[in-house]
Amino acid sequence: MKAVRNTLRRAAIPTLAVITALLVGAIVIILTDFDNLSKIGQDPIKAFLSINSVDGKTVFGGAIGGVINAYGALLNGAFGDPDRFATAFATGNPRDIATAIRPITETLVAAMPYIFCGLAVAISFRAGMFNIGGNGQVLLGALAATMVVIGLNGKVPSPILLILGILGGAGAGAFWGFIPGFLKARTGAHEVITTIMMNYIAALIVFFSLQGTGNWLRNPGSTSPISKPMASMTDVPALINLPGIRLDFGFVVALLMAVAVSWLLFRTTKGFELRASGFNMTAARYAGMSAGGSMMLAMALSGGLAGMAGGFIVIGTVGQLSLDIHGNVGFNAIALALLAGLRPSGVVMAALLFGALTNGGKLMGVQSGIPFDLLSFIMAMVIMFVAAPGLIRGIWRIKQPSSAGPVTAPPATPPASPPPAESAAAS
Repeated sequence: MKAVRNTLRRAAIPTLAVITALLVGAIVIILTDFDNLSKIGQDPIKAFLSINSVDGKTVFGGAIGGVINAYGALLNGAFGDPDRFATAFATGNPRDIATAIRPITETLVAAMPYIFCGLAVAISFRAGMFNIGGNGQVLLGALAATMVVIGLNGKVPSPILLILGILGGAGAGAFWGFIPGFLKARTGAHEVITTIMMNYIAALIVFFSLQGTGNWLRNPGSTSPISKPMASMTDVPALINLPGIRLDFGFVVALLMAVAVSWLLFRTTKGFELRASGFNMTAARYAGMSAGGSMMLAMALSGGLAGMAGGFIVIGTVGQLSLDIHGNVGFNAIALALLAGLRPSGVVMAALLFGALTNGGKLMGVQSGIPFDLLSFIMAMVIMFVAAPGLIRGIWRIKQPSSAGPVTAPPATPPASPPPAESAAAS
């Protein structure tokens, strides 16, 4: 019971942050509903309360109806229509079933790279490193996976080609993440600057790799810089064998990586060293831990996970390398990891939320005319509220949790004898 209570307590602030962001988003929808606002006229109170002869609603009711319709479309786009579920499973037609479950599967497809990159950011943050280079690591991972698949096509069996492509993507991402970790450990170069700049370098590497009409990677039948399609060479096996369903085993691998990262961080000595270095690097060095090694390892693992995401995207989900294949998932994963409290289980839940918002927002925009940018605004509000837990507690009247035990005052005078290390140094 205590573990459940602690889990619910940790989840309270992020959950309320999401609810608060949705409420603020509803206010924005009402304020930007110019069709209803134009009906207010000279007498706002009368306009809000009187029944409109055209649609039979008050201005207030029409505005609230717009919010309900928008969020209803968001839910239907993310999780599907319950009526369509009942009809599809009653008929048993595979195409009807595929149409009914496609919103859920597309949400999981959108969540897959978020899980990989959210775990990548969580590892680096736990070690005290800020990995802002997720986009570049995804791009380099996708490029490496593309080169392996196209270069070895016909030389090895398709299953082995798939494994080599994913490993190549993970290796390229790990190398691209190791560089800023090495620079930080050896030269003190700040990883925020180096990772941001390496995003641009990675984008240019991919750009020049797809340039030229005779390029061995480029699709000869396209005028855009994209690679050859890889579906005929190898593909990630589908998780559900129904027509039009794109969900593949990359999502399962992402869940396994969440378990592996959780085990690494909280069940191994090396994970303890990573967390100790991130919590207090000076204390970690004093305890005999290699702070520089922890930096490089954390950034390499972080880049490897992002590169693996790029591999699964380019081989499975998209099937072709392009310049915008990362979908800005590296930057969004920073917010996702913060929302998750840097815990792998929380990363999975936050990734499902972001996947639902991303996928459901498409239908919301089509049915309600609300721009997709509103979802970016809602995500930004979630980040702001998560970063300000005191604000959430004030809004929802939640008491500050009490400390686990009594606070003892520090000694008034320093100890009489110096620590052993200082004594040895003095002698």
